[in-house]
Amino acid sequence: MNQHTLASSAAQPVAAPVSHAWKAFNGTSTKGVLGKVLALEDFEPLARARLPRCIYGYVAGASETRQSWRDNCQAFEHWGFVTRVLRNVAERSQATRLLGRTWASPFGIAPMGLAALSAYQGDRVLAQAAAQANIPFVISGTALTPLEALVRAAPHSWFQAYLPGEQARIDALVDRVRAAGVETLVVTVDIPVAGNRENNIRTGFSTPLRPSLGLAWDGLSHPRWLLGTFLRTLANGMPHFENSFAERGAPVVSRHVERDFSRREHLDWGHIERIRQRWPGHLVIKGILSAQDALQARAIGADGVIVSNHGGRQLDGAVSPLRVLPEIVQAVGDLPVMVDGGVRRGSDVLKALALGARFVFVGRPFNFAAAVAARPGVSHAIELLQAEVDRNLAMLGVESPAELNTGFLRPLGA
Repeated sequence: MNQHTLASSAAQPVAAPVSHAWKAFNGTSTKGVLGKVLALEDFEPLARARLPRCIYGYVAGASETRQSWRDNCQAFEHWGFVTRVLRNVAERSQATRLLGRTWASPFGIAPMGLAALSAYQGDRVLAQAAAQANIPFVISGTALTPLEALVRAAPHSWFQAYLPGEQARIDALVDRVRAAGVETLVVTVDIPVAGNRENNIRTGFSTPLRPSLGLAWDGLSHPRWLLGTFLRTLANGMPHFENSFAERGAPVVSRHVERDFSRREHLDWGHIERIRQRWPGHLVIKGILSAQDALQARAIGADGVIVSNHGGRQLDGAVSPLRVLPEIVQAVGDLPVMVDGGVRRGSDVLKALALGARFVFVGRPFNFAAAVAARPGVSHAIELLQAEVDRNLAMLGVESPAELNTGFLRPLGA
């Protein structure tokens, strides 16, 4: 951690969750729709039935052929565990120290735009569930809820910025984030241009959403979403893109207004250097896939990097983060390296940690959980992943994630 670290970000260690390793064996006492959700993957078909086609398509979609999206998940299948036995793991804990805080688990909720279209007050739902569980939540730069309100609801939330195209607007956004009391700024750097998301066109999604007969039918054919999310949201006023810039952005539904995507082709590492000089808190660079870029981030003074291909939503064919993770970890030494993309199980979390990641972020499954059952759904998803991590630590024969290394893995089929 460098001299820019906020001293106020330190916190007293918080106990990790109580073990639920026998819960699945004995059956669940959870009632209602969540009683049928036994793993993160179970949320998606339920969310698909509840969400309009255009909203589901936006959340689930990726660019072009979805090659990168598929490989994000398949990369985890390349590795098998080497377990240790009779190791006395009765005192195990998944608590993890990162960027001045002790979190209850080694995973957090990745930034996801437009979550308030998946669930009523979806951004707040995600933030509060994460805060209750003591895991990090990253506010999206394309959230429909002002970052100030989310930081008040969940004070240790991180903020993810998509940089505006002009230096003055970058400075203004950084100043706004600082004034809101954010401790960790995550700058996403893998979007010089928008990815080719053909799925958005195929499903009728756009930003802003354009009123049409097709969009109207999409809503009417999903009355629970229409009444419980969309109309309920509109009752409080038309939502806008609140966090892309220092000023308020475009409305989320409009026939004529164009959203300002702010051209970014000219952005370079000099802009990150200026942010580092202006920003006193933790600075994390997200969207890294090469050791050279990770080294550049470290040289500029970043406090960490997130290895990510944007969930397969940018360059189709971009390598899976897990496949380049080891070489990036080796290159940057003690700089915290985090990773996202394709994580669906506690075993995925632990494989990433064994390959050198300090922390793991999960996106779409938590969005689907919010769509299915709002905050209780997100809390249930967190508990499922925590229980899997706990159970797998025990079966690996370790008491904490910090004990994991490549000795616990072997490539399958090699």
